Amino acid sequence: MRMADKHFVSMISTLLIVLWFVCIVPPSQGKDGQVSSEVLSHAGKSYRSVEDPAYISYEEALRACVIERIKKEFGVVLDLKTYSGFDLLEIEAFFKFKKAGEPFEDFLKGFPKHR
Repeated sequence: MRMADKHFVSMISTLLIVLWFVCIVPPSQGKDGQVSSEVLSHAGKSYRSVEDPAYISYEEALRACVIERIKKEFGVVLDLKTYSGFDLLEIEAFFKFKKAGEPFEDFLKGFPKHR
């Protein structure tokens, strides 16, 4: 191989690696860079059970964060204690892909209400 060819292959390889990091590696922040610091403070932690005080704190922070995003993006106000944090993440995903004429209430019927 000529020196110019080796240099070209090296540049292409470097470019592909950089593009992989830019395109493939998911961002650590949510939409508009808004992720609650309370939610991020729980990253990487594990919990013994759902009764664990640290888990309860995480769940409350997650609920508050997702409810605020839903209110901001869709104008729908949800009760903080009605749905679990993970249900709210799923509800948010459904809202993003609903058709224009579909009412939000139709998507909420499939989720159990927690109190």
